[in-house]
Amino acid sequence: MTVATRFAPSPTGYLHVGGARTALYCWLYARKTQGKFILRIEDTDLERSTQASVQAILDAMDWLNLDYDEGPYYQTKRFERYHQVILQLVKENKAYRCYCSKERLDQLREHQMANKEKPRYDGHCRHVQHKETGSFVVRFRNPETGIVEFDDLIRGKLIVDNAELDDLIIARSDGSPTYNFTVVVDDWDMQITHVIRGDDHINNTPRQINILRALGATPPLYAHVPMILGSDGKRLSKRHGAVSVMQYREEGFLPQALLNYLVRLGWSHGDQEIFSIKELVTLFEIQDIHKAPAAFNDEKLRWLNQHYIKTSNPHSIAKELTWHMEQLEININQGPPLVELVKIQAERAKTLREMAEKSRYFYTDEVTYHADAVAKHMTLDAKQILQDVILALSQLTEWHKEAIHEVILAVSEKLTMKLGKVAQPIRVAVTGDTISPPIDATLQLLGRERVLKRLRTAVQTLFY
Repeated sequence: MTVATRFAPSPTGYLHVGGARTALYCWLYARKTQGKFILRIEDTDLERSTQASVQAILDAMDWLNLDYDEGPYYQTKRFERYHQVILQLVKENKAYRCYCSKERLDQLREHQMANKEKPRYDGHCRHVQHKETGSFVVRFRNPETGIVEFDDLIRGKLIVDNAELDDLIIARSDGSPTYNFTVVVDDWDMQITHVIRGDDHINNTPRQINILRALGATPPLYAHVPMILGSDGKRLSKRHGAVSVMQYREEGFLPQALLNYLVRLGWSHGDQEIFSIKELVTLFEIQDIHKAPAAFNDEKLRWLNQHYIKTSNPHSIAKELTWHMEQLEININQGPPLVELVKIQAERAKTLREMAEKSRYFYTDEVTYHADAVAKHMTLDAKQILQDVILALSQLTEWHKEAIHEVILAVSEKLTMKLGKVAQPIRVAVTGDTISPPIDATLQLLGRERVLKRLRTAVQTLFY
């Protein structure tokens, strides 16, 4: 048997981190078993589904490098197939037309609620043999006796009494198929062997199994993943901050860091925190997913992101950083290669956006001076420091950090000042602020011409 998993988002908004984690689990299991990973867009909610949301999902999957073997399949392009199966079920008396009006159903619900009964359809049209006029829906004829029993790969054995399930609608009055029905037909046609999805779908599973059995199909294995919570213990939502995958990109997170973080939100392998994708493919097991919900921790994600920034190949970080520089309208052609920038900034940024914002001065001819930095460090002593540094740097035959360091050291010895006391005025003059990578590396990357120009400008403008 070839394993086949599927990720099936509804395009009614962005891809949120909970969906991304589900997609990751599906992708990992397919890759581990050398099976297939299928992307399916469940767009039957015609009022809420948008092409923009479809594109947001595709962009997020691409950014996360969760490649799919088949798809994307769109449910709206499979309506003919759904209608065919609905007609088959009606013909075999496994589904029936329901002519109940909205008023009757509302009254039924009110009566049941008043009697503290579970609201459910009462089977009023279940035994109607003749066709009536007027609008109707099609309902699945759920078994009235027996149980639905299945082994959830995460939760263990689950049993539901068929008497608890009513005859759900599989086709609306306009003929459009409903979610629970399209999912069943898709999983059947696409030969899905493992359905890994959020536990908010667990109540749908017995109904879907019954429809599959009515079609003579073997149900797939199910694994229902617990939800992700916010720091307050409530379901993760916009009120907790970023929840969209692409928003995390905008905030400067690396895809590999987000994936590493998400996989650990509900799955573990001992105490190991850092995993390469290759390791995850080898180690991942569905049965190891935890039953309890996991809480999202932004600080942990930031720690993990910084780890990847510091330890990843600078070329791969530079490639991702390019996008952020463009978003901030920083012209990377007016400064040092991004790879070199990453090498000296990696220790100082938890996100790529932070790195980009802190590196603007490398790619512009203008320096924005911070008033506090000028007030604290641009003293009369600083003017002499900068004049001596300008003279010494202008005489360098080679522009590299070792030679630059020797110049700054020589000036500090000449003026009998500590190295830090000399470095800070230089830093403010060339960056506008008091924080940067080591001053010798900063000057090397800025380049001789830009450094000398900034130092001279500082002397001419900051002491009068």
